[in-house]
Order: sequence, then C-alpha cells, then structure tokens
Amino acid sequence: MITYLSGAISDLTPTSMVVECAGVGYLVNISLTTYTAYQGRKEGKVLISEIIREDAHLLYGFATSGERDLFTLLTSVSGIGPNTARVILSSYAPNELNTIIALGQVEALKAVKGIGLKTAQRIILELKGKIVLDEEASVSGLAPAVQTSSHSIVKEEAVSALKMLGYPEPAAFKVVGKLLTDAPLLTVEQVIRQSLKLL
Repeated sequence: MITYLSGAISDLTPTSMVVECAGVGYLVNISLTTYTAYQGRKEGKVLISEIIREDAHLLYGFATSGERDLFTLLTSVSGIGPNTARVILSSYAPNELNTIIALGQVEALKAVKGIGLKTAQRIILELKGKIVLDEEASVSGLAPAVQTSSHSIVKEEAVSALKMLGYPEPAAFKVVGKLLTDAPLLTVEQVIRQSLKLL
C-alpha cells in the first residue's frame, strides 16, 4: 500500500493533484482543505489513502494525518464511500468536522450533499466515541498561499470543482455567480465551501 507520495506537484485543482515521483505522475483525489494547503507549492509530501477496487485503483491525498484519519473513519461507516467522505471533508475543515461529530450536530452533517438524516445519525453514532477534540486534526498551521486568481478564473475553477463533486453545472454556475457578485474577493476555496452549503 502507498502511504505517501513526495515529489513535484505538476498539476493542482480543487479536487485533484498530480504528484510526480521518479518520472511517474500519480493522480490523487483531494479535498478543499488539502487543495488550500498545497496552493502555490511546486513540490510536497502528500499522505495517501489507497482504495483498490475491481474496476479502479484510486489514490486519495491529504495534507495532514488528522484529515486522513477522518477519511478512514468516515469510509468505515456503512453507506459512506470515498467520494462522499471527500465531499464531507470539502464541506468542513477537519477540526470543524471533529467538533460536529463529537457534539452530535446532525443538522450540520445533513447540510452536506448526499447525507440524509439517517446517514448523519449513523456517522455520529459510529464515530462519536472515536473522535478526540484536540489540535491534531487542525490544519491551521498550514498557511494557504495568497489567492491571486482573477474573478473569471475563480469562477471557472469553482464551477469545475463542483461538477467533479457531483453537482449539475447549471446549478453550480448560478450559485457561484451569485456568490462572486455579492463578494468578488472570495477565493476559490471560499466560493466552493459556501456553494456546498447552498446547493
């Protein structure tokens, strides 16, 4: 199993990155939290969770062990696959998600696409006792690069990321457009996080 990849970051989007190691480029699925951590960086070490299925061999990458641990816990819950876990981790930073689960905040989990009442209750029931509230899962120590993208690039990247997360393009385009009209200085990550709560 691959534990981590360390090398040049040749491509980075809000939902994926390509890490080049010894001349081989690995496509890694990531959350918004991880995207923010690696923004502006030319190289880095990415923690990996490897999912092997009959029809696919998928890599999910994380900036911190705390986020990877949460991903592992989420995918251990019946009905939560890796993509749903990634959407949850894109909706909330690891420290926020730890708090939501530890305090049993069902409504906050229900706000995530694809998570209904029963699934939210199951996540809390199965994981509440496994969550320890401390700073380990926080990524506050990782300073994101300053967002210098123009308005149109932010809009394009946000809509593209939302499409990859399973939202229809017209709905994503409408929500992103409204958010950027109201607050033109939002970063890609801020637009996507707010869109996930509105769609």
